[in-house]
Amino acid sequence: MAEVVLFHHALGLTPGVVGFADQLRRAGHIVHTPDLFEGRTFGSIAEGMSHVEQIGFGEVIERGTRAVDDLPAALVYAGFSLGVLPAQKLAQTRAGARGALLYHACVPTVEFGGRWPGDVPVQVHGMDADPIFAGEGDLDAARELAKESRHAELFVYPGDQHYFADPTLPSYRAEAAALLTSRTLEFLSTRS
Repeated sequence: MAEVVLFHHALGLTPGVVGFADQLRRAGHIVHTPDLFEGRTFGSIAEGMSHVEQIGFGEVIERGTRAVDDLPAALVYAGFSLGVLPAQKLAQTRAGARGALLYHACVPTVEFGGRWPGDVPVQVHGMDADPIFAGEGDLDAARELAKESRHAELFVYPGDQHYFADPTLPSYRAEAAALLTSRTLEFLSTRS
């Protein structure tokens, strides 16, 4: 059993994110789902990102950091897209991290102080033609991370959808989502 903190994407803490957390819980893991938007959800990435621009990316990351203040150190940090920011920061900088699961995004490790910690395993998942993941540099950052850490796995799926693992959205792709979930559960089985 692993203990996981799962950070939501730019749409907020939606039923799709909660449903994914519930899948992990049914597999026996403890999963925390902090709400970085204080109850607000959005119908599109553009609306959610507009909200993020109002409150600031730094504030989103800090809300994620504060969300784990009272949790144990031995956590797996996971995030969907925007949620990768606090997840990646915590995995890189908070002592005791047991792993990281970065879905649909990855930022250069220098953004959070330097190299990826050598003892922290990480998986990055995204689609090869996703205009955000592949087109805005996240795929390049993930490839660099995979070169940098011997404990990094990069999984690139065919397709052009960003939130492909969320069954409540039109961007959902069942085959890729099932593979992402299977790989996630396998990863978590070794993180207890």
